[in-house]
Parts: sequence; C-alpha cells; structure tokens
Amino acid sequence: MAAGAQGARDLTQGPIASTLLTFAIPTLASNILQSLNGSINAIWVGRFLGPQALAATANANIIMFLMFSVVFGFGMASTVMIAQAVGARDMDAARRAFGSAVGFCFLLAMGVAVAGWFGGPALLHLLATPPEAFDMALTYLRVIFVAMPASLLSVMMMMGLRGTGDARTPLIFMILSVATDLVLNPVLILGLGPIPAMGIGGSAAATAAAGFVSLIALVIYTYAKDLPLRLRGAELGYLKPAMDEMRVLSTKGLPMGLQMIVMSTSGLVMIGLVNREGFLVTAAYGAAQQIWTYLQMPAMAMGAAVSAMAAQNIGAGRWDRISRITGYGISYLLAITGAMVVVILIFHEALLALFLSHNQAVIDAAWNMQLLASWSFMLFGCTMILFGVMRANGVVVAPLLILVFTLFAVRLGFYYLTYPRIGVDALWLSFPVGSAVSLTLAALVYWQGGWRKAKLMVPMHEEECREAVHSETEPAGRIAPTG
Repeated sequence: MAAGAQGARDLTQGPIASTLLTFAIPTLASNILQSLNGSINAIWVGRFLGPQALAATANANIIMFLMFSVVFGFGMASTVMIAQAVGARDMDAARRAFGSAVGFCFLLAMGVAVAGWFGGPALLHLLATPPEAFDMALTYLRVIFVAMPASLLSVMMMMGLRGTGDARTPLIFMILSVATDLVLNPVLILGLGPIPAMGIGGSAAATAAAGFVSLIALVIYTYAKDLPLRLRGAELGYLKPAMDEMRVLSTKGLPMGLQMIVMSTSGLVMIGLVNREGFLVTAAYGAAQQIWTYLQMPAMAMGAAVSAMAAQNIGAGRWDRISRITGYGISYLLAITGAMVVVILIFHEALLALFLSHNQAVIDAAWNMQLLASWSFMLFGCTMILFGVMRANGVVVAPLLILVFTLFAVRLGFYYLTYPRIGVDALWLSFPVGSAVSLTLAALVYWQGGWRKAKLMVPMHEEECREAVHSETEPAGRIAPTG
C-alpha cells in the first residue's frame, strides 16, 4: 500500500470468503447497533410517553430517512471512488474524493437542516399524521434537524473509511454514539436529577448529542492515528469541492441518492396508507417497523461491504474475483437474515410487547404484519447485494429504474388491485410481491453483464473525465441508461 495509507486494508488479495466476512461483520455490527439503539429509544418512548409518542416517532423517522437520503447517495459514490483509488494504490486520489465529498456534504447538510426545521409541519401534514401525535412528532423532528450536519458528516466519514477497507473504526464510533444515546435518553425524557423532564424532545436531544460527540471524537481519532483519509497541509484544500470530483459524485451520487429517496418516498406513501387505517394499525406498524429495521440493516450492511470490496478489486483490475464476491455476499446475507426471521417469528409476542406493553389488540395487528411480510427481507437483501456489486463499477441508473418500477408500479398496483378483496393485508403482502419482482429484474441485469463495461474513475485530467463520460454513452457500455 502507498505511503501514508496506514490503516487501509487490501481487499484484493487472499481468500474471498473469509476476507469478505471479516470486513462485513463490523459493518453489520454497526448497523445492528444502530437498529438496537432505535429500538431501545422506541421502548423508552413507548413505555414512558405512551403509544401516541410511539406513533409520532414512526412518522418522524420516515421523514428523517428521507432527509438522510439527500446526502447518502454522495456518500455511496465517494465510497466507490475511494475504494477504486485504494485498489489502484492511489491514496492522493482517494483523499481528493473524500475531501470533496465531506465539503459538499457539510454545505448540503446545513441546507437540509434549515429546510427541515421550517418544512417539518408541512411534511407531517402530507403524511396525514394523526392529530394526537402531531405536536410530539414535530418537536421530535425539529430537535433532530438541529443535529443533522453532525450526523451526516459522521456518516460520510464512516463510509469513506470503509472504502479504504477499514470497517473497525466506524464500529468503534458507532458504539460511542449508541452508548451516549442510550444513557441520555431516559435521563432527558424523565428528567433525572437536576435535569428537567423534556418528554419526547429529550429523546431527540439525546440522539442529537450523541451525533455531535461521535463526530468530534472521530475527527480527533482520525488525526491521532494518522488514518489514510486524514487531510493535512495543502490537502485541506481538498475540502473545497473540486469540479472533477463533483462531476463524478454528482453523476453517480445523485442516482444513488435517488434510490434511497425512492425507498423513503415509498415508505412515506406506505405510512400514509397505514395512517388511514386508524390509530391501532399505525401504532402496530410503528412497532413492526422497529423489528423490520433489524431485517433491513443486514442487507444494507452486506451490500455496502460487497460494494466496497468489489470496487477495490475493480480498481486493481481483479475482475476474476467479482463473481465470487457476489456469490459469497448472497450466501452470507441469506444465512444471517434467514436466522433473524426465524428468531423474530418465534419470539414475536415478547418482542412486540417491548414496544406495545400488553395491548393485545395492537400486538395481534403487528403479528399479522410480521407473518405476512418479514420473510420478504431475504429477497430484498439479495437485491441489495446485486445492486451493490453493480454500484462498485458506477452503474446506478438501472437499479434506480428497477426500484421505481417495483416500489410504485408493482407494490402500489398490487395494493389497489387487491385491497377491495383482502383489506389491509394487501399492504403487508405488497412487500414480498414487490421484493420478488425487484430481485428478478436485478438478477436479469446482473447476468446480462453489460454493467461490467461501464467505467468509474477518479478523474485526474479533463481528457480522462471526457473519455469516461463518452464511454458511458456508447450502446455497448450500458443496458438501460446506466450511470
């Protein structure tokens, strides 16, 4: 590895199975910790403040996912750029990509925070948030928006580190963030000691404080340990977004971000339909969402690990390893998610009671959702693996089109066609129907192989960037329009 790359991990050598698993486990642990944190916070809110507050956080969390999506795509694009540069042994290119991504993320996060603060009421009205939960949802949402820049910068830095093959450092600071949040949540909600009770605003304030603590500690650690992406001296100028890097970040990051926005918009539509079924179903859905987060996060974590590993290998020209990376990623995903589905279904009543106390009517409604939809997250996970490998080579539009088609045309079409006959179950059955169609289309695109002809490079010169753009407009280089 090039000088100054201490801490970067070479994912282009050695046995694929063990290397991928060792790299993916910290990422998976980070995501599970994040999910656990959200669930425990939901337990505090549900038990201390009641089901109205739980419904409020369910509505607010959907909006927060939408806001994170605005920046998340650029983080994914920078991860791929960094990983390909590391695979090519060009750490300066990796730092240029990282600097531009962080600088742009900060500016964008500030804009999102301001827009979210003032636009929160309109968003909640758009969701048809139940009146009894509206004020609490708005309070929770606005406090979280205050911490948006710190939270998004932490995410951007952690994604960049994973591009260098370092999944351990992000895990360390995820643990710090979660521990801070868990300790502060009951203290600020209930007002322990000299601290006044803040109710649902206290839960949001705890999450905000955890974001700031984690970001500051991560920056200090990065320089203390001289991690590969630290910027010193003239390299600090990389924080000013450069045209070459921003061109790639925009053309690749925007479709990646749109993928997240499509998923979150689908969630907004879903919770709007759920809210129309009444308060009982909304509360049940809030609890089911907390459990589904555990099933979704392994798919996202394994997809991210596969994407970073594939990108390093593409940067190193090791195409002979890509198919095996995909195969092992899918195998691990099915094993992990399948085991989690079994555990969740066996212990469903005890798990749901954590969020819903002993409200049997709501527990029964949530159990029905779990039974019909939980297993579909295995299909969703396989799709994310295939998307992650294609993303590693800069192909991002085909996955976006697949998501738009399946989440809206297929899922909503299924709902409207079957709702008159099966009622609210049409909502929960739309999950496996949409996931099955999405996996089928993703597999067809992957096996066709045209995505391998695309090219993503960290541009060094204007001529190289022009050639990359031209290569992607050639019919041989794409299937649908692909990034």
